[in-house]
Amino acid sequence: MIFGKKNIVGLDIGSKNIKAVQLKESKTGYQLERLGIAPLEPELIVDGSVLDSSRVVGAIKGLISSTDIKTKDVTLSVSGHSSVIIKRVSLTQMSEDELGESIKFEAEQYIPFDIEDVNLDFQILGPSGKENMMDVLIVAVKKEKINEYVTVVKDAGLNPVIVDVDAFALENMYELNYETKEDENVALVNIGAGMINMNILKGGSSVFTRDSAVGGNLHTEALQKEFTISYANAEKLKLEGSKEGISPEDMAAAITSASEDIISEISRSFDYFRDTTNYENINEIIISGGVALTAGFVSLLSERAGINVRVAEPFKSIRVPDTFDKEYLKKVEPIIAVAVGLALRRVGDR
Repeated sequence: MIFGKKNIVGLDIGSKNIKAVQLKESKTGYQLERLGIAPLEPELIVDGSVLDSSRVVGAIKGLISSTDIKTKDVTLSVSGHSSVIIKRVSLTQMSEDELGESIKFEAEQYIPFDIEDVNLDFQILGPSGKENMMDVLIVAVKKEKINEYVTVVKDAGLNPVIVDVDAFALENMYELNYETKEDENVALVNIGAGMINMNILKGGSSVFTRDSAVGGNLHTEALQKEFTISYANAEKLKLEGSKEGISPEDMAAAITSASEDIISEISRSFDYFRDTTNYENINEIIISGGVALTAGFVSLLSERAGINVRVAEPFKSIRVPDTFDKEYLKKVEPIIAVAVGLALRRVGDR
């Protein structure tokens, strides 16, 4: 690790909130420098696509200004099953330079898009266990998706120096804050308003990733439908937990019904993982994203999955100065997990 590298702001652009985190790196670890969360109006970003760039740009500008962030360099991330492909494959052993030259050819058989329409990256994971073979992680993201996000960030006056993937940002956050157990599979599950990002780690190394277009909006929609209220009032009800004329029992029933749908999607991903790994167990779930704050969700997920669930603690190993409101930070920890992972990235990292 090289200390004194230029600090970068982790900018997580979700469909409901934009999150920014800046960390200061030293010989003793990391310290929180800046943090902010700005809400986005509904329908500005849908299914990971930016539908109203000017208002998203305005929200980013407002967030950077309110958090007094001076650094212009940012790491951002993308996700989405229809535009991000992550494959772990076995290839003939070769050097990183050799693979860099042949990656388009090697990746073509695994990527369901025109190879000219994507940006490619890879990481050599090590020997595959077969003679003269190695395991490689290949990542392909549609150029159109990257350009969308890079454009709004540039238009906000910032300099995007790294584009990551949400699932890998979660992995960065986990590596800093948690002890890796070689014989355990840990599922990192980030559930935002409109997307689930999943990254299952075996001994600390990614073996399965999946994005699903499902999230906390299901809770909001269930409340809207059940009580015939506006989106704004449903969001308020979801956060505050009560409203005149609506009983807590009726509200809890609507929330639980939507939670079951979200958990069914997570269970399908777990089943697919087990099918592709000779039915390996998942030992623990680390949950992040706004849904982690929904009343009863964590215990319901644990009960339905039969797996211990912990809420992510992205600041567990990060020094937090007394100038920050610790109570507020504890409340937003799950929401800020991806942004913390992005803030840990440095130019040139693998």
